[in-house]
Amino acid sequence: MLLIDKEACIGCGVCEAECSFDAIKIVDGLAQVADTCTLCGACVDICEVGALSIERQEQAAGPTDLRDWAGVMVYAEFRHQRLAPVSFELLGIGRQLADQRQVPLYAVLLGADLGNSGAELVAFGADQVFQVDHPVLAHFTDEAYSQVFEDIIREVKPEIVLAGATAIGRSFIPRLASSLGTGLTADCTQLEIRPEDGVLLQTRPAFGGNVMATIVCPHTRPQMATVRPRVMKVNGRDSDRVGRIIDYVPKPERLRTRVTVLHSVREDLDQVNICEADIIVSGGRGLENEKGFAMIRQLAKLLGAAVGASRAAVDSGWIPYPHQVGQTGKTVCPKLYIACGISGAIQHVVGMQSADTIVAINRDPEAPIFNVATYGIVGDLFEVVPRLIQQLEQRKGK
Repeated sequence: MLLIDKEACIGCGVCEAECSFDAIKIVDGLAQVADTCTLCGACVDICEVGALSIERQEQAAGPTDLRDWAGVMVYAEFRHQRLAPVSFELLGIGRQLADQRQVPLYAVLLGADLGNSGAELVAFGADQVFQVDHPVLAHFTDEAYSQVFEDIIREVKPEIVLAGATAIGRSFIPRLASSLGTGLTADCTQLEIRPEDGVLLQTRPAFGGNVMATIVCPHTRPQMATVRPRVMKVNGRDSDRVGRIIDYVPKPERLRTRVTVLHSVREDLDQVNICEADIIVSGGRGLENEKGFAMIRQLAKLLGAAVGASRAAVDSGWIPYPHQVGQTGKTVCPKLYIACGISGAIQHVVGMQSADTIVAINRDPEAPIFNVATYGIVGDLFEVVPRLIQQLEQRKGK
């Protein structure tokens, strides 16, 4: 909460002018704080007399009480009336980490009309599922979701908390980490337990993807990370697994939010969601212009594939951003990835290198894409791709 030292406050009004949320007012020469305060700290930083300070509900765990925290907890993202695929990926790596630490694997499920989603999480590896099925949570809002999730974490005290690096995860998980007073590593591509002390090693691309940084959080709990979708492997579904589903009832005030979602619309794209596609045909700068993507779409249609693209192609305006694969786009893990006219910059490779089979088509034999390709075709894509299309059409004709 925001504390005001009445003896130090001089009623200058600087804090009132600085507050973006209209949460501070000067009344009778003293600052007063309203319920709309978000504890952003802007007023504390600007107060020259030091009359303002922030007191957290509970201080972060110190070095003496880290052993009070145990277990691995994943946020199971629920949207459009179904569990997001990244939820099952998190259960896969979460199960691995929990087994190494010999602790339970928890899942947190927030939303409305959840159906049998809790049972699905158990089938994919969760030991306990904390589910909150409430109409207020039908549409995602940072405030309500982070407050409810925070209360569950403070009650259960997991040592590790994982969430997907999706639009939702990237939106409210940093706020949650700040409220808990702990660290957060974003966009992780690898997670491991350090054998000597059980600390979570969190690896992510850094410096534009040119190096991989491993980050630790040794002094506070929980250790929090968001994980890129389509990076971790999903464990098989076991319908015989037994787990506990807990209907968690949050305090009414923790469900309050100052944001009202009027309407939620799913974007109607002209392609399959590339994050969930088994086959992807991607085009890059080598296509020369947007007309080149007509050929890529034709090949993709014959293969039943989604259409991807490099950042260069998207930045050139040849194809919309939702098709972009790479560090600043989507991370994909298809069974087959065909790269046409893509040089293979590390920023692109980091988003598709987990594909089972990679086929690269490029006229430059020294192109970096060949370093990660399973099969490489050195040649003009405007000659190679039409031949592939011709062969596929003949096979389909037969």
